[in-house]
Amino acid sequence: MGRVRPYPLPAHALLTRYSDKGGYTDCFVADVAPGVSHADYVAAFYTSWLFKLERVVLLLVAKPSTDEQAMQLARGQRERFAAWSVEAREPDQLLVCDYQGKTRSWLMCQPAVEDGTAVTRLYFGTAIVPVVVNARDRAGPTLKRNGEPLINPVLLQVLSTNFRLELEAEEV
Repeated sequence: MGRVRPYPLPAHALLTRYSDKGGYTDCFVADVAPGVSHADYVAAFYTSWLFKLERVVLLLVAKPSTDEQAMQLARGQRERFAAWSVEAREPDQLLVCDYQGKTRSWLMCQPAVEDGTAVTRLYFGTAIVPVVVNARDRAGPTLKRNGEPLINPVLLQVLSTNFRLELEAEEV
């Protein structure tokens, strides 16, 4: 796989609905050989060895999954997979919501040209949905400061660490 790098979130991405609402969003891309379909990308992502480690952890919260279920999700034959449900789907995009409604994961693939060479650009992004709570209620996942939702800094650190591990694994 090509080098994974941060990339601006495309305006037509399903994930933009969260950046437009003040949520944390990110976007990463990797360029691979041309001809990779979205279904192939989704299946490869959710059946990778790194994701299988996450699936083991999900057993602790009673969210089991199989490779066959990942393939069904990739083919559009399943609306729930492990801890996620499909929020939106287009022929080249998939947006899933975690079972608590706090995060979103997004996968997209499109043909592109990089340095004069045809490639398939694989996109991956995440959103953390802000929750505005009463400033007196400090138990919520986020707090309100000057009317703006804040993301829990611990959650951001966990997310950042997770992406760093995924990026390092892809570069090996």
